[in-house]
Amino acid sequence: MGYGNVLLLLIISRLLGTVHFVRKAGAGALKANKGAIDALIDVLSMNPGDHDEANAKTQLAFCHGNRAAACMVGINSQGRRSRAESLRNLMPFILKLQATSDETGYNLQVSTRPIRHRGDTLGGPVLSVRVYSPTQGVVGVKIDHFSHVEPFPNIPLFPNAKPIPDVSIKRDESKLSLSTGGLTAEITDNPYTITFKSPKRTLTFAGEKHQGLFDVPSKWTLGSASNTSCLTNDPASNPNPAPLPPVVRYINSELNISPGELIYGFGQTVKIWNQDGGTSSDQAYKCIPFYITNRNYGVFINHPGEVEVEVGSEKVSRVGVSVASSSLEYFLIYGESPLEILERYTRMTGRPALLPSWTYGLWLSTSFLTSYSSDTVSGFLQGMQERNCPVRVFHLDCFWMKQYEWCSFTFDPDNFPNPKRYLAEIKEKYGVKICAWINPYISQLSPIFQEGVKGGFFIKRTDGTPWQWDLWQPGLAVVDVTNPAARKWYINKLSALLDLGIDAFKTDFGERIPHANVVFHDGSDPMRMHNTYAVTYNEMVFDLLQKRFGEGEAVLFARSSATGGQRFPVHWGGDCESTWEAMAEALRGAISLTLSGFGYASHDIGGFEGHPPPEIYQRWVAFGLFSSHSRLHGSSSYRVPWNYGEDAAKSMSRFVEAKHRLMPYLYDLSITANAKGHPLQRAMFLEFLDDRTTHYLDRQYMFGPSLLVAPVFVSQGEEVEYYIPAGRWTSLFHTERTVQGPVWVKEIVSLDELPVWVRPETVLCLGPQGTGRPDYDYSQGLEVQLYELAEGVSYEVNIPRGKGSEIVGVVRAERTSGEIKMTISGEQTEVATLSIFGNGITAKNVVGGALKTGTGVRVEVEKRAREVMIRLG
Repeated sequence: MGYGNVLLLLIISRLLGTVHFVRKAGAGALKANKGAIDALIDVLSMNPGDHDEANAKTQLAFCHGNRAAACMVGINSQGRRSRAESLRNLMPFILKLQATSDETGYNLQVSTRPIRHRGDTLGGPVLSVRVYSPTQGVVGVKIDHFSHVEPFPNIPLFPNAKPIPDVSIKRDESKLSLSTGGLTAEITDNPYTITFKSPKRTLTFAGEKHQGLFDVPSKWTLGSASNTSCLTNDPASNPNPAPLPPVVRYINSELNISPGELIYGFGQTVKIWNQDGGTSSDQAYKCIPFYITNRNYGVFINHPGEVEVEVGSEKVSRVGVSVASSSLEYFLIYGESPLEILERYTRMTGRPALLPSWTYGLWLSTSFLTSYSSDTVSGFLQGMQERNCPVRVFHLDCFWMKQYEWCSFTFDPDNFPNPKRYLAEIKEKYGVKICAWINPYISQLSPIFQEGVKGGFFIKRTDGTPWQWDLWQPGLAVVDVTNPAARKWYINKLSALLDLGIDAFKTDFGERIPHANVVFHDGSDPMRMHNTYAVTYNEMVFDLLQKRFGEGEAVLFARSSATGGQRFPVHWGGDCESTWEAMAEALRGAISLTLSGFGYASHDIGGFEGHPPPEIYQRWVAFGLFSSHSRLHGSSSYRVPWNYGEDAAKSMSRFVEAKHRLMPYLYDLSITANAKGHPLQRAMFLEFLDDRTTHYLDRQYMFGPSLLVAPVFVSQGEEVEYYIPAGRWTSLFHTERTVQGPVWVKEIVSLDELPVWVRPETVLCLGPQGTGRPDYDYSQGLEVQLYELAEGVSYEVNIPRGKGSEIVGVVRAERTSGEIKMTISGEQTEVATLSIFGNGITAKNVVGGALKTGTGVRVEVEKRAREVMIRLG
């Protein structure tokens, strides 16, 4: 054997010793590689008879490195003919993939090396792979290496919706198959693959060498998110770092990416490790191990800790997922539409809570580093009232407590000497709800710090002392939410604030949760708790509000989250700058979040850091009021509109009024979000999957199924460009204007305008003008607007009451044979006006109302009328 072959053997041995790919050589592989076997026998027959066993093994290892599946070891040194004969004699003992089945799927035993004879079964690694269906349209793949005590915490599955059992399994000579809800998984043993198919095509697959174990030298893992974190490297956080192990073992699985396939989601970034880094980097507050594609499937990686994801980067044709664990589970979720995928995903991980209608109004904050005096607060609310910009929620940021004491849960007496009386006064005078800032960190200078120390309520170091550092607050400690006593202590502090008149909490922070050399009360794995903490923290506070105010009446304004956190809304994007770029980041982050199972999304209108120029402020106000939740908030400057010119106040007043009128539509979307997991703000491709242009759009969105919103991200006088899909669309604010799609629109948009387009074949129900608030009776004084109704198609929309999920009426509309008929069901529902918009539509006569002048056809509906018939001209 030459020196070159020895060197190649060493390289191959090194690779195969540290990377264990899943492979399987069954009897079928033997037959398929008969030519390779015969060639190998010929080579062996030509070798000198005095070659020893080691030389034979060397030659065979080289062959294995070249993927000859039937290469065998154990050939003796009795000569070339006896070696060839031994090889042939071993052929019948090659084993097939081992699989057993039960009512929901298959249990596979998969070797990471070829099994060529019984002797090869005496070593590993052997992976246990479970392929099964937990609910309709979903196939789970769980890969286990070393199985032992289940680590915790885990992501709760089906927390507020039941699974739908629906699975059939089938075996034949060539494959195993499992089918559920239009999705089929096919498993083959040579090569070992799992292929996922819809009724129309192959969606993706885990092919040969798509699963494996990797032993990675620790020094090569130092660039991971957890290892580069300040929580790991700051001596105050981690003063005595544990020595690194020689290697870190990862378990890995990859799925194919087809040509033209696009990947969306992951919360706010592909790095699955929560960090506090603003909105302009790959550090993100909400990291969700779920992605959705434009190919009718999504993938949920069921792991609560750090997940390394490579999207077409390590291998351009694959999405690779790795975890430093002995187990990896993912679920492939099929849907005929992207919304069906989200519906199935949120069935597994949780549906967004139904929110009170008052939360959709305008939120105004004190801002962060500004004056919080009671005179300042009252002056803001009075100014907003005078400018017809009604505030529905007033938010008190951090300095409602004394500096250095966060959190003490005690009002600063210098600014609020009698907080209960003061809160009652402004709630009565200005009709506002009150939100207060909190976080789960307790400063060493807080008067309650020692209570936490004595009670054992904080996360501890391995030596039993509380984990502390000085970033954010002096010597702060973190409440250990795995400790029932600590949760009760924390909740009691918040309950006292509710007694004073607080209605909601901004649950800030929760990302910088220590994971290095710490212990949790219940023994939770700190690496798994790092992301999970945010969900537990928000759940704890949300449950308090729900118990106090009732179901459907709780709301948070949260920054951090992880899988399942969508159950405790609302979430805002995080700390952004006051620039065009940051405004675009806010939108991109919002629709990425809502593609990850979250129903609602908000952001700091005007940006958090810096002071926005008036034109950015006004553009952001328009965008913010056409988001599910709208909050004015800054860092060192206020966001009241008159600080940016009185024209800004006039523009804001107009958009606040528009959102109030849209509440029958928006609240019905909230009910749908709670029932099905469909988000309010939607990436364009969610509604227009067949239009490939929409797959790339991230500067516009659908607000529910019917409204297209295109925020303006350019300076005044510069053209904006956005895309209108097929059909005849009508401007919401200027109904005389229509656009025939598909088309790219280029236009200059005035500073007080926002492009909002109504989709053709829409029935849009608006509330009456001048309600001054988002929470009112949605069944009274409605204006029903019909847009471009198709001939012979019946349409209907629900009319919610505006409290809970109750539907009090249904409006139906149909266009047939030159007539349009609207019918109203539900005794409580009163329609005041019917407006019809369509190409060249005119009316001859009306039954059930009277024609009015205006754009399109407008009808004043008779009092208590249940049907309106319009004969078209």
